[in-house]
Amino acid sequence: MPVITFSSDIGLNDYLVGAIKGQLISAIPDCTIADISHQLSPYDYQQAAYVCGNAFKYFPADTFHLIMVNFFEKPLKYLLLAEYGDQYIICPDNGMLTMITRTRPENINAIDIGDAVSLLDCTKVIAACIHKMITGAKLTNVSSITEIDEKYPMRSAVGNDWIDSQIIYIDNFENVVLNLTKEEFEEIRRNRKFKIVLMRNSEFITKISDHYASVQPGENLAFFNAAGYLEIAINKGNVAGLFGLQKYANTSNMQNRLLYQTVRITFE
Repeated sequence: MPVITFSSDIGLNDYLVGAIKGQLISAIPDCTIADISHQLSPYDYQQAAYVCGNAFKYFPADTFHLIMVNFFEKPLKYLLLAEYGDQYIICPDNGMLTMITRTRPENINAIDIGDAVSLLDCTKVIAACIHKMITGAKLTNVSSITEIDEKYPMRSAVGNDWIDSQIIYIDNFENVVLNLTKEEFEEIRRNRKFKIVLMRNSEFITKISDHYASVQPGENLAFFNAAGYLEIAINKGNVAGLFGLQKYANTSNMQNRLLYQTVRITFE
């Protein structure tokens, strides 16, 4: 039974997600479709990479991951089909592929979309391509590609006694996730004491907790979440709202450049 995941910036307020699922089921009747998220930002690739990349690793071999983020950023002539370990990713050639994989996959192909113009025209081509791959039919509209748009996740800025980490995700509880893994943190920390600065000279976190119950309700805490990234929260509270922490600013006068807010960690 083939598995297809579906991630997008479409939202759930109209018919499109349902229509695309209908196309997939019509082409591959025995498939299982798993939604990752349809609330991704069309411009925040770092967010999409965090959400998708950390979900994909839990799916079985031969899963197809369909990603529709900023789908029509530029005129489409083809879509990318890449091997991702023992799975596959299908997405536009807009940098999303390498944001998720963090490297350039060895096997990347282009799916020629022909005369497809609308979103549903394109997804019809995708559904037919997946069906052919599953059944072993010849792929007449797929060819290898060498030049692709490559974008990569930002890394924290590092000094001798500080780290500036970007806020890459804020969840529904307004907990804040930074682009700093446990391995990166410990490598830079070198067993030193630290302060996570929430508000200049007034609010700090000075220890890593195991879980929310490690502190009393209303207290700040930091912990490494299930994805391995540093997360800042308040037990039964709202850390993003309380301290004015934001994911990014989308500045229209800077060609949609995303300005990520940083959180500083100091060592002593």
